[in-house]
Amino acid sequence: MWPENLAYALTQVVHNFGAAVVLGGALFALWPTSRLEDGRIFAWLILGAWSAQIISGGLFGATSLYFYGETPDLSTIAMVALGIKVVAAITGFLLAAAYLARGRTWNRMRATRSFQGLAALAATALTAAAFLRWFS
Repeated sequence: MWPENLAYALTQVVHNFGAAVVLGGALFALWPTSRLEDGRIFAWLILGAWSAQIISGGLFGATSLYFYGETPDLSTIAMVALGIKVVAAITGFLLAAAYLARGRTWNRMRATRSFQGLAALAATALTAAAFLRWFS
């Protein structure tokens, strides 16, 4: 049981730090608003953190498949929560990428809204994670 627990724990570490950065990075960029001048730096951090979330999330299932020959048996509530997390992660990744691709041309209000959206997506994913954890 030791190798699979280590695999799960290390994956969880990456997942937790990714969660901290997707929410903390967006909130930190928003307050004080003068930090929006460095929005590209925060967007790169957030993009990397969403990538870590997506990859580590997939690794949870892959670890179960490798060690147990099947993915976890999730309840309906847990499956819905997982779906919400996946949609939030993909949308957050795409929003951060859009900011990096076009954000230089956006006005301050649009830049602010993008980081507010990133914060909301992160909070949504974190909330769904609680339901996924306790209803699986």
